[in-house]
Amino acid sequence: MTKSGIEACELCPRRCSVGRFAAGGARGWCGAADVPRVFRWGPHFGEEPPLVGKGGSGCVFFSRCTMKCLYCQNSPWSWKGAGEDKTVAELAEIFRELAVKDGCSNWNLVSPTPYLPFIREAVAPLIAEGIRLPFVWNSSGYERVETLEEYRDLCDWALFDLRYSRDETAVRLSQAPGYVAASRAAVKWAWRNQTIKQFKQSNNIRARSGTGGLIVRILVLPGHADEAIENLAWLATEVSNEVAVSVMAQYTPAYKALETPPLDRSVTKDEYESVVEAAADYGFENGWIQGYEASDPKLALLGENMSADHGSVG
Repeated sequence: MTKSGIEACELCPRRCSVGRFAAGGARGWCGAADVPRVFRWGPHFGEEPPLVGKGGSGCVFFSRCTMKCLYCQNSPWSWKGAGEDKTVAELAEIFRELAVKDGCSNWNLVSPTPYLPFIREAVAPLIAEGIRLPFVWNSSGYERVETLEEYRDLCDWALFDLRYSRDETAVRLSQAPGYVAASRAAVKWAWRNQTIKQFKQSNNIRARSGTGGLIVRILVLPGHADEAIENLAWLATEVSNEVAVSVMAQYTPAYKALETPPLDRSVTKDEYESVVEAAADYGFENGWIQGYEASDPKLALLGENMSADHGSVG
């Protein structure tokens, strides 16, 4: 059994080239092996409005990740690999359940990169039956354009982060060398290839449910608001200020961040307001700005507190 991009895995920018189908069960740098592993799936009502629709966004939380963020809120499955190995047929039934039973608005692939060939194989028979939801490629932004291009059929919505503007920060906080160039190239690719370019704002209710587009998440990290501002500046000048941005105050210290200042605190009001002001200064009008109250740890919806298997969120 061989799958393009996995026999010598180069799916993510790390290009570890591990033979994930080699005898002895070799695993990639991310920890993924020769079967898809899933921690949880179900309707998510806390995503951006056009993704939620009436039935929620049909999230599939895949185990393992191409980055190792010190502040990871999903550490039980992203760092430690919790979850259950699935056959392609079992993965197909998860997608069927989200579409048919749960009535979700889309298939939201959370950190899917290590498993893209399996995902494509799993949805193929459903699509042949006429069951096909828009795909959300929900990612840290640490992607290869070559992989995005090869699997563009799995990307109706690009929900990408721009987390860092300096590679030294990406390495120190997420073990992600080359993050800045990779994430910015991914955003440019998505902007060129998206199907919906504008989201309109009216009375603080933004956007209707749609079938595709680009949303760039700007999560403000404590002590690194300047990098969020630098990413907004780059996005406005090198891509477009028509891009829908989701500026987020919801950072909550988790996992290794609890022992790593300044990641061991919430973002301050001054830090967050500086990013919100920058978004306005650079002319961003499409998207969503979280209220600062979202930084309250009491309101946090941490993945590490979620149970495994099927269930709704939000």
